[in-house]
Amino acid sequence: MLTTAALKPLSLKPLPLKAITLETSLIKLVPMTMQHLEGYCLAGNYPQVWQHMPINRCQSQDIAKPWLAEAIENMDQGLELAFVIINKVNNKESDKKTDTVIGSTRLFRYNNKDKTIELGHTFITPNFQRSHVNSHAKYLMLKHAFEQLNMTRVEICTHENNQQSRNAIARIGGQFEGVLRKHRRAPNGDSRNTALFSIIDEDWPQVKQQLLSTGKSPEEFIHVPR
Repeated sequence: MLTTAALKPLSLKPLPLKAITLETSLIKLVPMTMQHLEGYCLAGNYPQVWQHMPINRCQSQDIAKPWLAEAIENMDQGLELAFVIINKVNNKESDKKTDTVIGSTRLFRYNNKDKTIELGHTFITPNFQRSHVNSHAKYLMLKHAFEQLNMTRVEICTHENNQQSRNAIARIGGQFEGVLRKHRRAPNGDSRNTALFSIIDEDWPQVKQQLLSTGKSPEEFIHVPR
């Protein structure tokens, strides 16, 4: 005869996220380490990058370091994937180094039970905004989320007043779901309203094609190891 204890469901730990490098022919997303601290600050220390945020997290290494440390600790625990963005081609005269950090982005708020994750904490240095970088980064992260992690929903959030970001999210196929009032609280205690977008697994084939169409050819989104 089975006892009550024997009928209790097993307590299964969620599968942890594993740090990984994601790459196309034009950019590379590399797991964040403290060695990226200087490049992270140089890439993001521009007022326009943080105009909708209460603090410039790249203003100094002292400010950025705890932020990176928290992300690295979360990665070690398998809770998120935090990347720095590396440009692989010298398509601008102002950037001569192929390994220069030009931004950062993350997959976080990972919910393995419900198969959801959030894509965000993204910034791209001004010289590379409105270039190939955003579409390549979104392609890599969404492809990883849907095709490797088997997520059913990816959320993308931005400040209610960040129209540039909202337009960019909608342009790649993010579905606007509404404004969440007083959704996030900043370190200074201020609350922000969040514009919430999502992409679900049924959307992904079309979103994937939209992202591929932003390049000169679909082949530029493919990384061929040498």
